[in-house]
Amino acid sequence: MQVINPANGAIVTEILSDNAEQVREKIEKLRKGQPAWFELSVEERLAILLKFGKLVEANLDELAVILTQETGKPLQQSINEIRGANNRLVHLEANALKWLASEDMVTEGATKERIAYEPLGVVANISAWNFPYNVGYNVFLYALVAGNSVIYKPSEFASLTGMKFRELLWRAGVPENVFECIFGTGEVGQLLLEADLDGYFFTGSYNTGKYIATQVAPKLVPVQLELGGKDPLYIMDDVFDVKQAAINAAEGAFYNNGQSCCAVERIYVHESVYDEFVNYFVEEVKSYKVGDPMNKTTFIGPLTRQPQVGILEEQVQDALLKGAELKCGGYSLDREGYYFAPTVLSAVNHQMEVMKEESFGPIIGIQKVANDEEALSLMKDTTYGLTAAVFSANKGRALDLLDQLSVGTVYWNCCDRVSPNVPWSGRKNSGLGSTLSYQGIRAFVQPKAYHLRD
Repeated sequence: MQVINPANGAIVTEILSDNAEQVREKIEKLRKGQPAWFELSVEERLAILLKFGKLVEANLDELAVILTQETGKPLQQSINEIRGANNRLVHLEANALKWLASEDMVTEGATKERIAYEPLGVVANISAWNFPYNVGYNVFLYALVAGNSVIYKPSEFASLTGMKFRELLWRAGVPENVFECIFGTGEVGQLLLEADLDGYFFTGSYNTGKYIATQVAPKLVPVQLELGGKDPLYIMDDVFDVKQAAINAAEGAFYNNGQSCCAVERIYVHESVYDEFVNYFVEEVKSYKVGDPMNKTTFIGPLTRQPQVGILEEQVQDALLKGAELKCGGYSLDREGYYFAPTVLSAVNHQMEVMKEESFGPIIGIQKVANDEEALSLMKDTTYGLTAAVFSANKGRALDLLDQLSVGTVYWNCCDRVSPNVPWSGRKNSGLGSTLSYQGIRAFVQPKAYHLRD
């Protein structure tokens, strides 16, 4: 399997894909190793994972270059992701022992009652390429601290990063029969769906997530899906600072080239501040440096996957044919690699694909609304339910609108943000289950009830 640098189309390296026998052997190895790993205390397992975090920190520069070379993520953003993902370890250090400990529910009387939390066993982590540290840590670190063994399948677009996870986890002290990787395309991933595993945790597209859920449903094992979004942001007429709101919204839409499930994908602006907001927004987007992702001053690098260029071109043409106004961008760049110019469309509506279908790229549509009621109606008009944001000076007014949205995360005067202290979850086509927070710790264990009579 070739690892391609999306900035220039060059082959970084070639790696061997796993075959069916190799996948079977790795899972069998993990099955044998898991009981001894669970026999360690939570404190012992956590200490090993904290050592992994130190190794990542010590190798930050090398890891960032690898991530940039295989995904096209601008180097500074690769550094930001790797550093930022460490907050998962900080969260586990503060909370894992509490939420994995047994709980005495009834301590008086002849019969005592207790809940113990046991690991699921051997779990599959089928991960994503866009934020492999963030979304990977959300699963495999939490699964490991709970006493599970993990078969980790990185996206074929982040395989080298997956190899480094394995190397550093093993160096930190995670046994080789507790964490293992498999490499390859969807055909290799299919082997995991057919295997005897105790849980499936997937990050990726709705279509793939739906397929995974239907394939493993007869096994009656836990399945969690972190899927895509068409995340809305609404600028109210009373926003504190229109220019600053435009700057923040633009970063929320274009960070990591818009390749984020929680990126702002559609913007609604109250008519009284619409023109001012659009002007500031376009000014900000035009200031973004597009170019070589290895340059630390680059903000917009190449798309990770070449086919996405065609999808964005189709969304632009569809919008223009239906009356949208192109404010900037709208085309692929005539250079090596998979580059698409940062694109802003105004005068859009919900007849256009750019406001309905996930873009996952540096493109945004901005729509004018007359009032909060119209904005709410449009924000609800989606099959997704990941995040939603409102910028306003009035907290009560903003929360009144956000409370009416069926999404997993809401933001007031911020956007495109994830914290380990609160759950990360989606509704409708955006997924099932939660990672992060205490719920994300408990996601990797199963309760056992004890009735103990003296």
